[in-house]
Amino acid sequence: MAPDPRIEPPPSASEKETLEAFLDYHRQTVVLKCAGVPEEELRRPMVVSGTSMLGIVKHLGFNERWWFQEVFAARDVEFPWNDADPDAEFRIEEHETAESVFDFYVQECDKSRAIVAGAALDDVAGNSKSTRSLRWILFHMLEETSRHNGHLDILREMIDGTTGQ
Repeated sequence: MAPDPRIEPPPSASEKETLEAFLDYHRQTVVLKCAGVPEEELRRPMVVSGTSMLGIVKHLGFNERWWFQEVFAARDVEFPWNDADPDAEFRIEEHETAESVFDFYVQECDKSRAIVAGAALDDVAGNSKSTRSLRWILFHMLEETSRHNGHLDILREMIDGTTGQ
């Protein structure tokens, strides 16, 4: 078995460092849970909702974009969903590859980290439609990413029996 590439959160750090470290750990877990799965299996819808492993990764990338760029930093960014297609971020289009979806996810996480680095936990979202603090957003993204890691774990087990991590 290959060594675990994730970085363990520090046992003692500031609140912000702890939240960032746990979120990064779970971001790394997303990638780890998908490692070694053939592309056709990553793309394959495995439950009634049509969710696939790759669809979850894409969804998480758009969650990073939404909470850190759109809501917190008040940037004007694009999203694939609309009223007629509210779950578009879960769908893998023909032109998308596993590599392009993982690249998208990693890039969105990098942008999120850069935004968080220059802010304090009590800073409030710049988007005038939100009163969420950075602390709230970090906690929310930690639970969102953790929850989807559980989904990825189940889907991975259905594919090849691999569990854990």
